[in-house]
Amino acid sequence: MKTRKESSQISAADFRALSDFLRGYCHQDLADEYGSPKAAAEQFRQDADESQRKALAEEWQRFLTRMKRQPIEGINHALASLGSACVLTERDIGQISKVLQA
Repeated sequence: MKTRKESSQISAADFRALSDFLRGYCHQDLADEYGSPKAAAEQFRQDADESQRKALAEEWQRFLTRMKRQPIEGINHALASLGSACVLTERDIGQISKVLQA
């Protein structure tokens, strides 16, 4: 099955901004602290400077492009390997994408 193989090729060294975002905002207390993944992304946009926002938006799109053929489970596995402690739905991913591209 490709899911494990492709997601195991995702490296924090290749996705530094995304890894930092996931560890800092998509942690185990996300629901208590932000309420939702979308709200966590919105908080990141408020906290970050323009270069940080741009870097994350670019890496998020590159990550999604690499994962486009993967089921949601494979995407979540790859996100966890980058530091995410929450499980995203396809809706969450779409909402985060909109926030990061704003």
